[in-house]
Amino acid sequence: MFFITTAIDYPNGKPHIGHAFEKILADVLTRYQRLKGTPAYFLTGVDQHGQKMVKTAESEGVNVATLAKRNTKGFLRLWEKLGVHYDGWAETTDERHKACVQAILSDLKEKGALYKKAYAGFYSVRQEQFLTDRDRNEAGQFGPEWGEVIEIEEENWYFKLSDHISWLRSAIEKNDLKITPEFRRTEVLNALERSGDTDLCISRPKDRLAWGIPLPFDPDFVTYVWFDALINYISFAGYRKADDSNLPEFGDLWPADLQIIGKDILVPAHAVYWPCMLHAMGFEGSAMPTLLVHGFWNVKGDKMSKSLGNIVDPDELANHFGTDALRYYLCRDIRAGKDSDFDLERLVMLFNTELANDLGNLLNRSINMTKGFCNSTISDTNTSDPADVALRESLAKTTSAYREAMESCEVSVALQAINDHVTHCNGYLEKHKPWEMKKDESLLPRVGEVLSHTAESCAHLAVLLRPVLPDAAAKIFGQLKMESLADLTLADLTWGLLKPGHQTGKPKPVFPRIQLEQEG
Repeated sequence: MFFITTAIDYPNGKPHIGHAFEKILADVLTRYQRLKGTPAYFLTGVDQHGQKMVKTAESEGVNVATLAKRNTKGFLRLWEKLGVHYDGWAETTDERHKACVQAILSDLKEKGALYKKAYAGFYSVRQEQFLTDRDRNEAGQFGPEWGEVIEIEEENWYFKLSDHISWLRSAIEKNDLKITPEFRRTEVLNALERSGDTDLCISRPKDRLAWGIPLPFDPDFVTYVWFDALINYISFAGYRKADDSNLPEFGDLWPADLQIIGKDILVPAHAVYWPCMLHAMGFEGSAMPTLLVHGFWNVKGDKMSKSLGNIVDPDELANHFGTDALRYYLCRDIRAGKDSDFDLERLVMLFNTELANDLGNLLNRSINMTKGFCNSTISDTNTSDPADVALRESLAKTTSAYREAMESCEVSVALQAINDHVTHCNGYLEKHKPWEMKKDESLLPRVGEVLSHTAESCAHLAVLLRPVLPDAAAKIFGQLKMESLADLTLADLTWGLLKPGHQTGKPKPVFPRIQLEQEG
């Protein structure tokens, strides 16, 4: 079973475009595994605890549990709208998760991995973590990324993170803990060299923060939100589950083949805290997850933020431009691990050119002319004409490049491969001009061969497009009267899907052009 999980979202407001991209990426990669014929399981969810949730609830005059439930519904509605189909859903207020976290805490205490001590120092309210002098900038100040910083003196429980740092460094160097892209792995190793050996505060006094999972051995404290949240990756995968928990079998899923996270939570949470927590629990190097780290969506080079007023709402975009346009743009315009600028004009341009004009036009012309010139009947495509051979070679090259890109989680590169063959096919039509050839009755057999080559290509391209745009692919299958393509795996994807004599359907635009107001 191929196990894909994403960072769980903090529902302290509405989901933004970064949330949407991460979930769509995970959905696409899950669907790709199934297209390969590999069973896959996709887990995602929400991290509902923490001080920020309490502060927001207080400002709105509502119970924090009510706020968490309300905002979680907003995330669920959006994922349904965007066609994000997950197999497991995590909520950190779930009693099954609570039981798992408390069992892990009890075990770690029993092993001597936790201890209690007093601390006096600085605390970031925004990041909900204690700070040290290493967190100061060159001017000796705590930068704006930490938000409000306050001085605190209190007693807390600590996890002996320092006991595992040497092991962690070795695990990363040996690639037991895989971090991709490679430059992110280098960043983590550099961060470890700078960080030194420190332990992790894993509790908050209940008199300061009651909204969390109580420590089973000291109920005056609740679990630090990051320690609690990270455990979701295994708690909802069935780790230490009760017999009646309705969770999957842990051994079928773990370790995670892909754990998809944003670059902002790589260090220290996912590349330091999490593997060290796993190691303390008894997981060795072979049981470490693979971290796939993506970049930010910025606006004109600036990170999206409420203070700048440049947050992009994926719900509004889907309502205005449609789910296909949004899914395609988010997959097409960003490279793995890199930042990208969100550009509404590019969203429209990419949809109108690559989908509406290029692939959509290829499909429409192929089916429409097959209907008009060939009585909707597919001809034999095992031909030796050099142009036909070149087209088939182009499709083979595209399929190979697509697979290589998807295996590397480079969805934008895979979509470029699809576009390359679409361009080849449109050039093939322009060269042969079947709309002119059909005027000579003796050339009608050749017209049928040409159109059958492009129709066959459309069938293949729709299968390759299926992980990214499943609804659009289904429409293409329907117009080709090949609904069975929806069950095809890549191993079945050989030339000749459309047999001689097969009847195609009626053309209808699958990608209607987006018309902006000024175009109207």
